[in-house]
Amino acid sequence: MSAAYPLSSCIEWQFAEAGELDARLRAAKAAGFEFAEFHLWRDKPVAALAQALTETGMRLTGVCVDPRRSIVDPAERSEMVTAVRETIAATACLGKPALIVASGFRVEGMSEDEHFANAVAALREAADAAEAAGVMLLLEPLNTRLFAAMYLVSTKLGLDLVEAVNSPNLRLLYDVWHSACMGEDMAKVLAGRIHLVAHVQVADMDDRHEPGTGSVDWANVMQALRGMGYAGSLGLEYFPSLPMDQSYALSRQTLGC
Repeated sequence: MSAAYPLSSCIEWQFAEAGELDARLRAAKAAGFEFAEFHLWRDKPVAALAQALTETGMRLTGVCVDPRRSIVDPAERSEMVTAVRETIAATACLGKPALIVASGFRVEGMSEDEHFANAVAALREAADAAEAAGVMLLLEPLNTRLFAAMYLVSTKLGLDLVEAVNSPNLRLLYDVWHSACMGEDMAKVLAGRIHLVAHVQVADMDDRHEPGTGSVDWANVMQALRGMGYAGSLGLEYFPSLPMDQSYALSRQTLGC
């Protein structure tokens, strides 16, 4: 039997009954997690989180670059790179977690080639900062259901950008739910390029709850990931529809982890 992937709790949405994020981290540890992730950091108790990480031995698999700024709009490039640098500095005390980058929205009147070139230029500057700090950046494609005008809603395009930037400190975050919303065939879009994926997030269709509550064929998903040689963790980025102990148990059973 293949080794199980480590699971990471999205404490942004899970263990909410525990209170502040540092308390959620401790609750996740008590439930059996060794890894966690959350979204933006500026409104979070960073110092308390650092203390909780030290006390529990937990590790973070991802935190979002904050504030979010466009990688395709040249007018926002300086702010985007500054946000990356400030996030690197602010999260160093959290163990230098991977930092998640979204694309921002399409710019009216801009061609596809211009969008791509601007994204590469912005990501190259951000990757330079990440390389200097020894931090991984994760570029995340989203979906048009949530964000109609979002630029990066394609796994193929995201992988193309990662390849074009060609930095060891820029990889893709592949989110099964976003990809399913876009009607992608996971095995096809990741074929031959799984080495460019550093983190995978999971949630079931249609309502973004725990794996095992919707229509995703998780046996095929897990077989594909293992068959392609994915070696990272799985982020449980979903809204729990059950008490968290039951939700975690169902996720583990469904994913074979």
